[in-house]
Amino acid sequence: MLDSYLMIGEVLKPQGISGELKVRPITYDVARFEGLAKAYIKRGNEYAPVALRVNRINRNAIYLTIEGVNDRDGAERLRGAPIYVGREDSVKLPEDAEFICDLIGVVAADDEGRLIGEMVDVMQPGAGDVYVFRGPLGEVLVPALKSVVLAVDVVKKTMLLSAKRMNEVAVFED
Repeated sequence: MLDSYLMIGEVLKPQGISGELKVRPITYDVARFEGLAKAYIKRGNEYAPVALRVNRINRNAIYLTIEGVNDRDGAERLRGAPIYVGREDSVKLPEDAEFICDLIGVVAADDEGRLIGEMVDVMQPGAGDVYVFRGPLGEVLVPALKSVVLAVDVVKKTMLLSAKRMNEVAVFED
């Protein structure tokens, strides 16, 4: 089962005295905040809906206000709070693309039946994503190439990799 909510940011601190918040974006494209009017703040195991207004966006921070938070003290109480959107309001991904949060925990095997392990991280060094697996082979770094990744099922949490291409491009660390 996929999570119903996707984290898009984290409140860093109050910005000024009027309740504005500085938010660290946790998304590939900060433009996804443009026009965002509804989000959720996670409190315990509950997701509380909030109305918000995005005031300005830069590459490293989003500045926004949340309805009902009108002063620095109210904003301070939200420090560290994760901000989510409902999956139905998330950005639409291109075909053959998955959210990183849905990939974490996927168990991979190759087409020769060898268990590679569980995906524990996705590195994004710039040129392309690199999947990090831990399992019986130790830590395995696999570039996210169509020639390597043959199939992904995020609901079943499985991934099939090409053994031949893995031997050419993967990094096996013990």
